[in-house]
Amino acid sequence: MKLIGPFSQILTLAGLPDKGPIPDTAMQIITNGGIIEVDGFIVEIGNFETLRKEYSSVIVEEIIEDLVLLPGFIDCHTHICYAGSRAADYAMRISGKSYLEIAQSGGGIWDTVTQTRSATEDELVQLITKRALLHLQQGVTTIEVKSGYGLSMKEELKQLRAIKVANKQTEADLISTCLAMHMKPKDFEGSSTDYLNFIQKRLWPILKAENLTDRLDIFIEKSAFTTNEGEIYLKEAKKEGFKFTVHADQFTSGGSEVAVNCNALSADHLEASNAEDIERLSNADTVAVVLPGASLGLGLNYAPARRLLDAGCCVAIASDWNPGSAPMGNLLLQAAVMGASEKLSCAETFAGLTYRAAKALGLTNRGSLTAGSLADFQAFSAKDYRDILYYQGSLMPTKVWKNGNPTTK
Repeated sequence: MKLIGPFSQILTLAGLPDKGPIPDTAMQIITNGGIIEVDGFIVEIGNFETLRKEYSSVIVEEIIEDLVLLPGFIDCHTHICYAGSRAADYAMRISGKSYLEIAQSGGGIWDTVTQTRSATEDELVQLITKRALLHLQQGVTTIEVKSGYGLSMKEELKQLRAIKVANKQTEADLISTCLAMHMKPKDFEGSSTDYLNFIQKRLWPILKAENLTDRLDIFIEKSAFTTNEGEIYLKEAKKEGFKFTVHADQFTSGGSEVAVNCNALSADHLEASNAEDIERLSNADTVAVVLPGASLGLGLNYAPARRLLDAGCCVAIASDWNPGSAPMGNLLLQAAVMGASEKLSCAETFAGLTYRAAKALGLTNRGSLTAGSLADFQAFSAKDYRDILYYQGSLMPTKVWKNGNPTTK
């Protein structure tokens, strides 16, 4: 048992709504606070001196500077299992080339598929752990990681096995997702429907047999799979007991409707969502995940986070860290910059990075600082929590704890 503190402020993010707007005044703020931790879980949170007296024989991890404590961030949408770079794509994009022109010149998703296929499983493990460590140092204690740059049974399995191994080698928790339906592979002989059936019949049984993942994703877009193909795929996934999310409404509407119809955990992207899509999401349990990193990387408008919140949606914020459209990876910077544009309160931004992001992954044991939750938290060198977003990502956490233990810097 250990007592950690005192902290200038603790933002527990407990007791806040899952859906809709949140004013900053709704947040519980404990001043001069402390946390009692046992075996990686939170036992109690309160005034530091009161806890010290109540738990008189406890080990004390004393904090001697002004720090603001928050739950660890949860990045519920990343593609950090990849090899190579798409810097050439980015240079062409900022020079005015279109996505189609870049793809026709040898860039795009297939370029990353080619580079990732060339990497060994061990090389992918090293790349994942390196990126996960950087995320952890920036306060992200849980990271969703997708496949989708293999696009064959052999290569998708290589990616998912690499994620499983990397999860044992990093202090952060890695949550794997199979995105074999990222696009129809150029080297697959058959239609999109044939590929869909191939993945279901050949890949899904191995995912279960090797316990690689219980999560699936599909990209519903004109350049990937149709709404009809997506609905068929996800309904079959539900029958087989998989949980799933959807790449939805990035460039055109339609994907979020499929996500809602199939009761997906989340619909991610939403830059092209219209009023009907927003209303549909507001009446569903599907989390609306916005990805500001993709908007920054592509030079496009942000997803309508303000309108989604005002309509009553559950809005999470994720990095979409990938080599093509969102290579930055800095989740806090992205959230802070988008929040200024979309006019999100501090509470709404922090909720989107923590307990609402946990909901997008179907996780109930993290995202807020409450008794019984994982002892995953981070501390910023500040007296006032408002400094964190004020500095727009340049203020990084001074300390990060995973399962109650200080993480490796």
